[in-house]
Amino acid sequence: MWIRHGILLAFSAGFVAGENGLNGWLRYASLPEAQRQQATSIPSVIVALNSTATSPVYVAAQELQAGIEGVLGVKLQVLHEPEITASSLSVLVGTVAAYTSKHGARNISSLIADGYWLSVKAGSVIILGQNERGALYGAFEYLSRISQGNFADVDVVSNPDAPIRWVNQWDNLEGTIERGYAGPSIFFSDGLVVKNLTRVSQYARLLASLGINAIIPNNVNANPNLLTAENIEGLGRIADTMRPYGVQVGISLNFASPERLGGLKTFDPLDIMVVKWWTEKTEALYKRVPDLAGYLVKANSEGQPGPLTYNRTLADAANLFARAVQPFGGIVMFRAFVYNHLADWTVWEADRANAAVEFFKHLDGKFLDNVVVQIKYGPIDFQVREPASPLFANIPLTNTAIELQITQEYLGQQSHLVYIAPLWKEILDFDLKVDGKPSAVRDIVAGRRFNKKLGGYAGVVNVGTNTSWLGSHLAMSNLYAYGRLAWNPKQDAQALLQDWIRLSFGHDRSVLDTITKISMESWPAYENYSGNLGIQTLTDILYTHFGPGPASQDNNGWGQWTRATNTHIGMDRTMSNGTGNAGQYPPEVAKAYDNIETTPDNLVLWFHHVPYTHRLHSGKTVIQHFYDAHYKGAATAQTFAPAWESLRGKVDAQRFDEVLFRLRYQAGHSIVWRDSICSFYHNLSGIPDEAKRVGNHPWRIQAEAMALTGFKPTGVTPPEAASNFTAVATVKNGTGEAVATLNFPDGTYDIAIAYYDIVGGRAHYGAFINEDPLLEWYGDLEDRLGHAFSEKLDGHSATRVTITNVGIKKGDVLKIIGLANGNETASLDYVAFSRRELLIRKSLRTYSLFITT
Repeated sequence: MWIRHGILLAFSAGFVAGENGLNGWLRYASLPEAQRQQATSIPSVIVALNSTATSPVYVAAQELQAGIEGVLGVKLQVLHEPEITASSLSVLVGTVAAYTSKHGARNISSLIADGYWLSVKAGSVIILGQNERGALYGAFEYLSRISQGNFADVDVVSNPDAPIRWVNQWDNLEGTIERGYAGPSIFFSDGLVVKNLTRVSQYARLLASLGINAIIPNNVNANPNLLTAENIEGLGRIADTMRPYGVQVGISLNFASPERLGGLKTFDPLDIMVVKWWTEKTEALYKRVPDLAGYLVKANSEGQPGPLTYNRTLADAANLFARAVQPFGGIVMFRAFVYNHLADWTVWEADRANAAVEFFKHLDGKFLDNVVVQIKYGPIDFQVREPASPLFANIPLTNTAIELQITQEYLGQQSHLVYIAPLWKEILDFDLKVDGKPSAVRDIVAGRRFNKKLGGYAGVVNVGTNTSWLGSHLAMSNLYAYGRLAWNPKQDAQALLQDWIRLSFGHDRSVLDTITKISMESWPAYENYSGNLGIQTLTDILYTHFGPGPASQDNNGWGQWTRATNTHIGMDRTMSNGTGNAGQYPPEVAKAYDNIETTPDNLVLWFHHVPYTHRLHSGKTVIQHFYDAHYKGAATAQTFAPAWESLRGKVDAQRFDEVLFRLRYQAGHSIVWRDSICSFYHNLSGIPDEAKRVGNHPWRIQAEAMALTGFKPTGVTPPEAASNFTAVATVKNGTGEAVATLNFPDGTYDIAIAYYDIVGGRAHYGAFINEDPLLEWYGDLEDRLGHAFSEKLDGHSATRVTITNVGIKKGDVLKIIGLANGNETASLDYVAFSRRELLIRKSLRTYSLFITT
């Protein structure tokens, strides 16, 4: 067998014990001795003002016991009905009402539902919630503080910014997860709720620690069979499991359920039999789940059934469900993600970005008070950059919530590091200036701006059975930040990240600094190498939403268009000549977006159709910015893995290796992105790169130029996903050999081999210099990564493996052998050589020279 040498995935010999990520930020790791000594007054007992095992107050006490033992090494006794004296050094947790009944009134009149008061003074800790859920939240806040070595006295009241702080799962009954990248569902399998709900309980614990108060476990593209008697019982078990953590359960509904499940001949929301069917089904649900949070509805979007079939309004549909849940205190979250997914792209005025306002504005004031319109943060669909949705400013009489996506559907699907909180902050802080008054998005969704009682946050998470929950350990920073921002959207994204780092990886300063740096650079880097200037993420919109596919953005009915021609690019959304989308914003914002001179560069192609030679405020042309940004973004991505490698021995071995593997993969795939996008627009526009990088790869050997046996040249879809538009591949179950005599100067090199890893098999590869083995590897990324994989050679399956520190001489012979397996052919694109002495230099400018290969 071939010998592994300088391999891509180097297993750590670090001295920190392995962790699998299951505890997330609730590890309760022992503090360093110097920090533990700062805890001069440790409480001696935990007092819980509720002895019911399913109570969040009881759970809070158990969590406090485990947390204090883990962090400080002291196991405290938990008491439920003690005699308390003023001198007791205790941690007391309960509701304000329970405390008042035993110990007299506390003046905490500013507390609202789910809020808490935390008092820490000289070893005495009092945690009181306005309700039991609030008491649990306060306990988690105290544990977060001591886990980060913060033992300072504090007297603080903390209230949630908005009442709705929900997460959505897009889990299907058969156990798959739409846009999930971390394994199968923890909720469903084979059409039913799973029997073992241990992971559901662990998930509820993580959510509670962030102040999340409800979950929708099933896909918005809902299966009517969720409403069978057996699955209603299963939902009851899920609710029973999550209730002790204060997490209520709601469900997504299929609008056509009365017909598809109930046997009716219609699902018309105004039909008396349909109303009766939904009323009875709702009563059955609340009988088993008395605290059901409510319903989430996706109607008349992307082929889903809805009221428009019967010429009814979306308000008619929402109010049908609102009336059904109203007697039980339930809420209806009605998604504003409604658009014509078969739109005619040839119509200049057609614009999916206009759809939400067009569908909902005229219905403002017609929704019942327990309906909340759930609005994606931007007008399209979780892109790498969008303006804030104008719908937030257009329905002031209606409750609204913002929908954010933690699962990285368009942002690298957890195979790329992208810390998204800075993107969310830009949206939440954006001032829409409704009626000329301050109107930050965060104030609108909280209900403050328009004096609404309901509103808040819905985050699409899509955790799976992977022990890291999201597939990537670093991606958990996004779930953490989402929950914290839903509680208080004014918090700083970097400060939240650093809280998460200390809780998840410990207190080493170099660990904190390194993860902070790569995480804060990750969103700008991804935007740079995927799609910038407001052009959206230039992924393949017609397939997996993962790799590059710029041509797919146009000439389709999905409406994520760029209007790219050989001379111009960008959507014209102006009021005078375009789709009018700019005019959906309040006047002051509309005026800024309508004028190219006042439109920020990072949104110029969102609102304006311009020549490639248009000069930005930066002074660069659009096309040169594209080239430069894509090279800069990929250069930044190359720095992530080396930075992480510097932490060897400071991060536990398992998580260190798993993160390193993904960062190295990202480094390679960012170059796939860079080359694909630059090549596409270079060919489309015919305008050369001023720096002469695009299409110029003197340090590459193209696979089709090698001496081939068993490999044959083949096309790639799209063609720009291959260097020089051509790859080589074996036949099914075949073997190939590619040989080249090297003509590079003598020296030490890193050698990157670009190939394609498709699903359906595990192709086997070996690389040799002068018959000496360099590397053996398999096309098994589907076993190691969770993104949506491809069945063909394309921008999704394109990847690279790197062999480091290889000494070569001019005239050496490189040989690569590939063995197909199953439906996966062995395939190659090119081999790139990078001088090692350039690699080790520190400046990004020098580093960018290295990665041009």
